[in-house]
Amino acid sequence: MTTNTQKTQNDQARGTGTMLVTSASGKTGRRVAERLAARGVTVRAGSRTGTTPFDWEAPETWAPALQGADAAYVAYYPDLAAPGAAEAMSTFGRLAAESGVRHLTLLSGRGEPEAVVAEEALRAAADGVGLTVVRASFFAQNFSEGLLAEGVAAGTLVFPAGDTVEPFIDADDLADVVVETLTAEGHAGRVHEVTGPVAVSFAEVAAEISRASGRPVVYEAVPEAEYAGLLTGFGLPAPEAEWLAALFATLLDGHNGWATDGVKRLLGREPRSFAAFAAATWGDAGA
Repeated sequence: MTTNTQKTQNDQARGTGTMLVTSASGKTGRRVAERLAARGVTVRAGSRTGTTPFDWEAPETWAPALQGADAAYVAYYPDLAAPGAAEAMSTFGRLAAESGVRHLTLLSGRGEPEAVVAEEALRAAADGVGLTVVRASFFAQNFSEGLLAEGVAAGTLVFPAGDTVEPFIDADDLADVVVETLTAEGHAGRVHEVTGPVAVSFAEVAAEISRASGRPVVYEAVPEAEYAGLLTGFGLPAPEAEWLAALFATLLDGHNGWATDGVKRLLGREPRSFAAFAAATWGDAGA
């Protein structure tokens, strides 16, 4: 006898149906959508400006994007630990269940207590929907595509991380993990923690970028309050700047300073190191 759960897993293992990718223009969503499409999966790329309108700040866009989808990659913006995330996950989960979605893969933050609250809200609301949670470490691409890219390009990496180490994960490895959970059996109900292969400090990150690019990049550690002030100076509203600085300071207080074997367990290979990422991104091959 085949249970509904087994049927869901079997369907996903064959990569059948339509898969919604939320935040499809973002660092992870773009990569997930590309990989699914390369496998022949029907991808519904949800974004503010794409062919499938989807905006986390506009809940009225969620149900139409979910309608008819068999699975979805859930990448909440700005972060699953942000104020209001749990409420958003509760609403999204209910809509997913009502729309007949069979599986959700949720991107979460490793070592974020507030993110766990949002995970549980989604799990409770998406009754009958298979859920996989992927908890990721700090992205290596944050230095090349994200908040820190401008400073790195100018030669100064300013951040409230002290001498803490972090096992930065390459977003390409993360995307491969997400696609695995969406297209293979056995991931419903599981939580995967994924990181890079080794933890390095921000000073080491700056040194690797300097080595790869051939130009000096210096790490400058600053207190949380000073970093919030810098973000405000760049035009970020004060409450958002203070929340973001507090999030970074919390994440990088040392409690995440060790690597997991999550990528190897799921993909059968080692994740890419930050040194290899830097060489590919800023070296001759990536320039």
